Amino acid sequence: MDTKTLTGRQKLILGLIVQEYVETAKPVGSKKLVDRYNLDFSSATLRNEMAKLSKTGYLRQPLTSAGDEPNASAGRIPTEEGYRFFVGQLMQRPTIPASTRHTITHQFYQTRHNIDQWMRLAASVLAHQSKAASLVTTPQSHKARFKHLELILTAGRQVLMVVVLTGGRVRQQMLVLAEPVSQEKLSAAAGEFNKQNSGRVAGELGEIPSNLDALGQDMFRLVFDELNSSQSTLTGEVYHDGWTNVLAEPEFSESGAASKALRVLEERSLLEDLLEQTVMNSEVGGIQVLIGGEGTWEELSECSLVLARYGTPELATGILGVLGPLRMSYGQAVSTVNFVGGLLSDLVRETMSDEK
Repeated sequence: MDTKTLTGRQKLILGLIVQEYVETAKPVGSKKLVDRYNLDFSSATLRNEMAKLSKTGYLRQPLTSAGDEPNASAGRIPTEEGYRFFVGQLMQRPTIPASTRHTITHQFYQTRHNIDQWMRLAASVLAHQSKAASLVTTPQSHKARFKHLELILTAGRQVLMVVVLTGGRVRQQMLVLAEPVSQEKLSAAAGEFNKQNSGRVAGELGEIPSNLDALGQDMFRLVFDELNSSQSTLTGEVYHDGWTNVLAEPEFSESGAASKALRVLEERSLLEDLLEQTVMNSEVGGIQVLIGGEGTWEELSECSLVLARYGTPELATGILGVLGPLRMSYGQAVSTVNFVGGLLSDLVRETMSDEK
């Protein structure tokens, strides 16, 4: 359909119907619009315009509970195409109050050195501000680099090996040595390994040097395996919040839509497929809105997603977003994702730039 054929009046009506339906979850009738917004045209004119918007696919009449036929006297609700036109042409982004922005920013900078707390806070803020379900993935480097390794003597011949990669990823493994070694020698061995390999990616480590002892080989092997594992991970750990917001929506009270959407976000393969095809390779900061699964993800047919990529490409990037019903407050969701994404990008830049 040609969206350019919509008149200014039709755009106004479509925008008001989306706004009303988002607020009330009830079909919108012509008389209600005329009365509430003091429109300068009659209910009859409005009904005629609504009929045209229905014919072109932007509105529809709900089905009756008994006969599954449109109710001629009922109001209209937006279709997926109606929502898409609204998001692309009519949506306004509300400004998050300055006091709220200040509070949230202060909370983030209190956790600036703890990625786990970043993610939990981001998921909480997204869910609370958008009144939807949220998802946030940890920032991942496309080329994970080794930062440093520590060897900690625990008891007897047992040693805790701790590997830290750029971006804060940590791996721990217990080793049992063939013979006791002092903490001093362990620290010296780790220090020498760090001196030779800090900043390297997996491909730069090469083969295990033949002159390494058993401890050196274990250190090399663990670091190599962890670098390879990190580079093969697309999304890192995923944090969620706000599912009670989605379950409270009337659309999901007696349907399986919420559980189907939850499956997409919790099953790793499905989520990575979704993110890889939508925002994984998009520009940082760009917002993408998926409405009704976009004909690709049946599990999301009754939902909408607002997604964005955050971070700094040469350091690390992640994904954040919110999920709600088709009847989502899109402007609020986009503003929230954009604001939180900006904060996370700043944190990545400021805390990881010295690790490059």
